[in-house]
Amino acid sequence: MSATLWVLLALGLLVFFWAVGAYNRLVRLKNAIANAFGQIDVQLKRRYDLIPNLVEVARKYLAHEAQTLEAVVAARNQAKAAEQTAAGSPLNAGALGALSGAEQVLGGALGRLFAVVEAYPDLKADQTMRELSEELSSTENRIGFARQAYNDNVLEFNDAAAQFPTLIVARLFNFQPQSMLESTTSDVERQAVKVAF
Repeated sequence: MSATLWVLLALGLLVFFWAVGAYNRLVRLKNAIANAFGQIDVQLKRRYDLIPNLVEVARKYLAHEAQTLEAVVAARNQAKAAEQTAAGSPLNAGALGALSGAEQVLGGALGRLFAVVEAYPDLKADQTMRELSEELSSTENRIGFARQAYNDNVLEFNDAAAQFPTLIVARLFNFQPQSMLESTTSDVERQAVKVAF
Protein backbone atom coordinates (compact mmCIF):
# COMPACT_ATOMS: atom_id res chain seq x y z
CA MET A 1 0.00 0.00 0.00
CA SER A 2 1.22 3.44 -0.84
CA ALA A 3 1.71 6.26 1.63
CA THR A 4 -1.14 8.21 0.05
CA LEU A 5 -3.54 5.34 0.66
CA TRP A 6 -2.41 5.13 4.30
CA VAL A 7 -2.93 8.87 4.75
CA LEU A 8 -6.40 8.69 3.19
CA LEU A 9 -7.29 5.70 5.37
CA ALA A 10 -6.04 7.53 8.49
CA LEU A 11 -8.02 10.65 7.53
CA GLY A 12 -11.14 8.56 6.87
CA LEU A 13 -10.82 6.88 10.27
CA LEU A 14 -10.24 10.25 11.93
CA VAL A 15 -13.39 11.70 10.32
CA PHE A 16 -15.37 8.58 11.25
CA PHE A 17 -14.33 8.69 14.91
CA TRP A 18 -14.95 12.44 15.07
CA ALA A 19 -18.46 11.92 13.61
CA VAL A 20 -19.18 9.16 16.15
CA GLY A 21 -17.99 11.44 18.97
CA ALA A 22 -20.08 14.37 17.70
CA TYR A 23 -23.17 12.15 17.37
CA ASN A 24 -22.70 10.73 20.87
CA ARG A 25 -22.29 14.24 22.31
CA LEU A 26 -25.54 15.39 20.67
CA VAL A 27 -27.36 12.33 22.00
CA ARG A 28 -25.97 12.97 25.49
CA LEU A 29 -27.06 16.61 25.36
CA LYS A 30 -30.54 15.66 24.12
CA ASN A 31 -30.86 13.15 26.96
CA ALA A 32 -29.78 15.87 29.41
CA ILE A 33 -32.70 17.98 28.17
CA ALA A 34 -35.13 15.11 28.78
CA ASN A 35 -33.63 14.59 32.25
CA ALA A 36 -33.95 18.29 33.06
CA PHE A 37 -37.60 18.19 32.02
CA GLY A 38 -38.02 15.18 34.31
CA GLN A 39 -36.89 17.37 37.20
CA ILE A 40 -39.48 20.00 36.26
CA ASP A 41 -42.06 17.22 36.01
CA VAL A 42 -41.34 16.08 39.58
CA GLN A 43 -41.82 19.59 40.96
CA LEU A 44 -44.96 20.22 38.92
CA LYS A 45 -46.51 17.01 40.23
CA ARG A 46 -45.65 18.12 43.74
CA ARG A 47 -47.36 21.46 43.10
CA TYR A 48 -50.42 19.78 41.59
CA ASP A 49 -50.70 17.61 44.71
CA LEU A 50 -50.49 20.64 47.02
CA ILE A 51 -53.13 22.74 45.27
CA PRO A 52 -56.19 20.58 46.16
CA ASN A 53 -55.13 20.68 49.83
CA LEU A 54 -54.78 24.44 49.67
CA VAL A 55 -58.19 24.82 48.04
CA GLU A 56 -59.81 22.51 50.60
CA VAL A 57 -58.46 24.57 53.53
CA ALA A 58 -59.58 27.79 51.85
CA ARG A 59 -63.03 26.34 51.04
CA LYS A 60 -63.97 26.35 54.75
CA TYR A 61 -63.46 30.10 54.95
CA LEU A 62 -64.39 31.18 51.43
CA ALA A 63 -67.82 29.68 50.89
CA HIS A 64 -68.96 32.69 48.87
CA GLU A 65 -65.73 32.72 46.80
CA ALA A 66 -66.53 29.41 45.10
CA GLN A 67 -65.82 30.83 41.65
CA THR A 68 -62.22 31.61 42.60
CA LEU A 69 -61.72 28.14 44.07
CA GLU A 70 -63.28 26.47 41.03
CA ALA A 71 -61.01 28.49 38.73
CA VAL A 72 -57.94 27.27 40.64
CA VAL A 73 -59.08 23.65 40.45
CA ALA A 74 -59.89 23.92 36.73
CA ALA A 75 -56.55 25.59 35.99
CA ARG A 76 -54.74 22.93 38.01
CA ASN A 77 -56.46 20.14 36.09
CA GLN A 78 -55.68 21.80 32.75
CA ALA A 79 -52.03 22.28 33.73
CA LYS A 80 -51.75 18.70 34.98
CA ALA A 81 -53.13 17.37 31.68
CA ALA A 82 -50.67 19.54 29.72
CA GLU A 83 -47.84 18.36 31.96
CA GLN A 84 -48.71 14.71 31.35
CA THR A 85 -48.71 15.32 27.59
CA ALA A 86 -45.36 17.13 27.78
CA ALA A 87 -43.89 14.41 30.00
CA GLY A 88 -44.75 11.87 27.29
CA SER A 89 -42.68 13.83 24.76
CA PRO A 90 -40.46 16.36 26.58
CA LEU A 91 -38.74 17.38 23.35
CA ASN A 92 -41.99 18.33 21.57
CA ALA A 93 -42.19 22.11 21.19
CA GLY A 94 -45.99 22.08 20.87
CA ALA A 95 -46.47 20.12 24.09
CA LEU A 96 -44.06 22.43 25.91
CA GLY A 97 -45.91 25.48 24.60
CA ALA A 98 -49.24 24.08 25.80
CA LEU A 99 -47.70 23.36 29.19
CA SER A 100 -46.31 26.88 29.42
CA GLY A 101 -49.72 28.37 28.60
CA ALA A 102 -51.51 26.16 31.11
CA GLU A 103 -48.96 27.04 33.78
CA GLN A 104 -49.57 30.74 33.17
CA VAL A 105 -53.31 30.26 33.61
CA LEU A 106 -52.67 28.31 36.83
CA GLY A 107 -50.32 31.00 38.12
CA GLY A 108 -52.95 33.64 37.49
CA ALA A 109 -55.64 31.60 39.27
CA LEU A 110 -53.36 31.02 42.25
CA GLY A 111 -52.52 34.71 42.34
CA ARG A 112 -56.24 35.56 42.52
CA LEU A 113 -56.71 32.97 45.29
CA PHE A 114 -53.90 34.45 47.36
CA ALA A 115 -55.32 37.93 46.82
CA VAL A 116 -58.64 36.70 48.21
CA VAL A 117 -56.85 34.99 51.12
CA GLU A 118 -55.26 38.32 52.05
CA ALA A 119 -58.74 39.75 52.61
CA TYR A 120 -59.60 37.09 55.21
CA PRO A 121 -57.48 37.41 58.37
CA ASP A 122 -58.82 34.15 59.84
CA LEU A 123 -57.82 32.21 56.75
CA LYS A 124 -54.50 33.98 56.52
CA ALA A 125 -53.79 33.07 60.15
CA ASP A 126 -54.79 29.40 59.74
CA GLN A 127 -51.75 27.21 60.51
CA THR A 128 -52.52 24.68 57.77
CA MET A 129 -53.01 27.44 55.22
CA ARG A 130 -49.68 29.02 56.17
CA GLU A 131 -47.87 25.68 55.94
CA LEU A 132 -49.42 24.88 52.56
CA SER A 133 -48.64 28.37 51.26
CA GLU A 134 -45.03 28.03 52.41
CA GLU A 135 -44.76 24.59 50.81
CA LEU A 136 -46.23 25.92 47.57
CA SER A 137 -43.83 28.86 47.62
CA SER A 138 -40.89 26.49 48.13
CA THR A 139 -42.12 24.31 45.28
CA GLU A 140 -42.43 27.37 43.01
CA ASN A 141 -38.79 28.18 43.72
CA ARG A 142 -37.77 24.61 42.88
CA ILE A 143 -39.75 24.79 39.64
CA GLY A 144 -37.93 28.01 38.77
CA PHE A 145 -34.53 26.40 39.37
CA ALA A 146 -35.54 23.30 37.38
CA ARG A 147 -36.70 25.50 34.47
CA GLN A 148 -33.37 27.30 34.54
CA ALA A 149 -31.49 23.99 34.41
CA TYR A 150 -33.72 22.85 31.54
CA ASN A 151 -33.09 26.06 29.59
CA ASP A 152 -29.34 25.76 30.23
CA ASN A 153 -29.38 22.23 28.78
CA VAL A 154 -31.42 23.38 25.78
CA LEU A 155 -28.96 26.21 25.17
CA GLU A 156 -25.99 23.85 25.34
CA PHE A 157 -27.64 21.40 22.93
CA ASN A 158 -28.72 24.12 20.48
CA ASP A 159 -25.23 25.66 20.54
CA ALA A 160 -23.58 22.29 19.91
CA ALA A 161 -25.99 21.40 17.09
CA ALA A 162 -25.51 24.78 15.39
CA GLN A 163 -21.71 24.97 15.50
CA PHE A 164 -19.56 23.83 12.62
CA PRO A 165 -18.49 21.03 12.10
CA THR A 166 -20.96 19.34 14.49
CA LEU A 167 -23.69 21.02 12.46
CA ILE A 168 -23.00 18.46 9.71
CA VAL A 169 -23.73 15.53 12.04
CA ALA A 170 -26.77 17.31 13.52
CA ARG A 171 -28.31 17.83 10.08
CA LEU A 172 -27.33 14.38 8.87
CA PHE A 173 -29.10 12.71 11.80
CA ASN A 174 -31.95 15.27 12.03
CA PHE A 175 -31.17 16.75 15.46
CA GLN A 176 -33.66 19.63 15.61
CA PRO A 177 -33.21 22.76 17.75
CA GLN A 178 -35.14 22.54 21.01
CA SER A 179 -37.45 25.18 22.51
CA MET A 180 -36.77 26.85 25.81
CA LEU A 181 -39.41 27.11 28.50
CA GLU A 182 -40.59 30.68 28.86
CA SER A 183 -42.30 32.02 31.94
CA THR A 184 -43.86 34.87 29.99
CA THR A 185 -45.04 35.06 26.41
CA SER A 186 -46.27 38.61 25.96
CA ASP A 187 -44.96 42.13 26.51
CA VAL A 188 -47.78 42.82 28.97
CA GLU A 189 -46.60 39.98 31.23
CA ARG A 190 -43.05 41.33 31.17
CA GLN A 191 -44.05 44.76 32.46
CA ALA A 192 -43.28 45.56 36.09
CA VAL A 193 -46.18 45.40 38.49
CA LYS A 194 -47.32 48.81 39.72
CA VAL A 195 -48.09 48.99 43.41
CA ALA A 196 -50.07 51.92 44.75
CA PHE A 197 -50.98 52.62 48.38
